[in-house]
Amino acid sequence: MTTFTQKLRQRWSAADSLLCVGLDPDPRRFPAHLRERNDAIFAFCAAIADATAEYACAFKPQIAYFAANRAEEQLQSLISHLHRVHPDVPVVLDAKRGDVGATSEQYAREVFERYQADAVTLQPYQGLDAIAPYLAYPGRGAFVLCRTSNSGGDALQNLDVGGERLYERVARLVSSEWNTTGQLGLVVGATYPAELARVRALVGDMPLLVPGIGAQGGDVDATVQAGRTANGTGMLINSSRAVLYASADEDFAEAAAKTARATRDQIRAALDR
Repeated sequence: MTTFTQKLRQRWSAADSLLCVGLDPDPRRFPAHLRERNDAIFAFCAAIADATAEYACAFKPQIAYFAANRAEEQLQSLISHLHRVHPDVPVVLDAKRGDVGATSEQYAREVFERYQADAVTLQPYQGLDAIAPYLAYPGRGAFVLCRTSNSGGDALQNLDVGGERLYERVARLVSSEWNTTGQLGLVVGATYPAELARVRALVGDMPLLVPGIGAQGGDVDATVQAGRTANGTGMLINSSRAVLYASADEDFAEAAAKTARATRDQIRAALDR
């Protein structure tokens, strides 16, 4: 069995890319020729994925964009399509779940049995009790929120907890005693490169999912220098809206591919500096 982290390392090497393509479909922004289709969300995301796969180390569908549009079945179809057509590209379901006991077990079933994702994003606030049900799925991964890209996260994540910041405590726990399967990673925003560097120093080569470049304004060069590992990998640097909505016309997939390639190349150039 190939684990999530093995699949990710293989993809980093094969694609020579740290770009994660986020799939956050907003039908209001779709090209006009797609909007009337019953499967518009699937069609849009599948076209984006097919056009950008060669530049991507992972895909990250955001579950809220599907659920809000009653498109959960289209999400299932999309992930099935990704596994079938792009089997080497890991799929991280961005769900940010966080609960305990039997409820968490049901959420884990949703992510890994219904949707068949390779990994998921999770909240740490309820501790290991909320993480453990996901670790019961051999080889599957999870990224735990640590230092998020939004400024509102400062109110909690920068709290002093016994001489360290809360986000530092989360990083230490997730990279050590919580990581019982070796399949955990952390979410750390590109908008805070100093904190990103601090997390990297704390967790070694653990995978980091890094949102915040592109539409959110994170600096690619600063992100790469702060979060890279010694071998030039270790990150899934996510771009969603900048790739998805590079064009609102019938050439949307081609425009997405062009933006993804340029972003991949920008990340590569930063690694060479």
